[in-house]
Amino acid sequence: MGFVQEVLTSFVAIIPVTLAQSLILAFVVLGIMIPFRMLNFPDLTSEGAFPLGGCVCGVLLAAGVSPLAAIVVAFAAGFAAGCCTAFIHLRFRIHTLLAGILMMTMLYSINLRIMGKSNLSVFGSPTVFDWVPFARPGFPASKIVVAGLLALIVFLALYMFFRTEKGTAVRAVGANPDMAEAQGINVWAATIGGVGLASAFSASSGALMVQSQGFADVNMGLGILINGLAALMIGEAVVGKQTVWRQLLAPFAGAIIYYQLVSFCLAAGMPPPDLKLATGLFVLAMLALPSLKRGRGPAPAREAIRE
Repeated sequence: MGFVQEVLTSFVAIIPVTLAQSLILAFVVLGIMIPFRMLNFPDLTSEGAFPLGGCVCGVLLAAGVSPLAAIVVAFAAGFAAGCCTAFIHLRFRIHTLLAGILMMTMLYSINLRIMGKSNLSVFGSPTVFDWVPFARPGFPASKIVVAGLLALIVFLALYMFFRTEKGTAVRAVGANPDMAEAQGINVWAATIGGVGLASAFSASSGALMVQSQGFADVNMGLGILINGLAALMIGEAVVGKQTVWRQLLAPFAGAIIYYQLVSFCLAAGMPPPDLKLATGLFVLAMLALPSLKRGRGPAPAREAIRE
């Protein structure tokens, strides 16, 4: 009984910290969801765009640039990275996953070039979290307010966009690109713009994280993709994905639930190195669950390769 009480006490104590972190990282989950669900474009660029945004933001903060301007520039850098991934896929007919791997690999060197070293401290630099009048700067309350407000704005803006004619065109490209092209929709523009927007959100998350933790590192995106997939699976299981607003809400809800689960596992004594293994097994189970529910046996070799 004492162990359970100790675990619950530790878990409750860090809820504000993990809530602030999950709201910031929810933008990465959103950046994974948009290509994956809206465009049928499985993409790995987020793992490179996240540190890209962090590195760009860190360099600009160190140079005395406004924290808001640093986030905007990071957003633009992430957008450019996503556009390059989509262009590589469309122009050279390279598979989306391989195009994402290529871009992610190149971004590592680009991030090193941007910072000039592997990590950069920006402790003491002004951040957007300092602008909350009733909260102490650097404390979780200010981060929750800012990240929560940004999440609400982004959710409403995307919901309104995907209900417009252009937003519907983007979703149509993801559903059936050949039919969308036959209807006069510019498949290239929709794909490049959609993947670019997704990477821009991932880069913005990296910029917010740098302002939150006070330093930038080229390896800060390591494993962020599998964490984001796990959060997306949880969000879709809880919220659903049948409508646009459910698809947009799932990344935010999933990120909050996932990182609370991670903090609970750590409070319960799970060794941190085991978290990646547990996360990978969870994502595998969630992906395999629909097939198991349908009672499908192992696919023949040719069919498995084709799928």
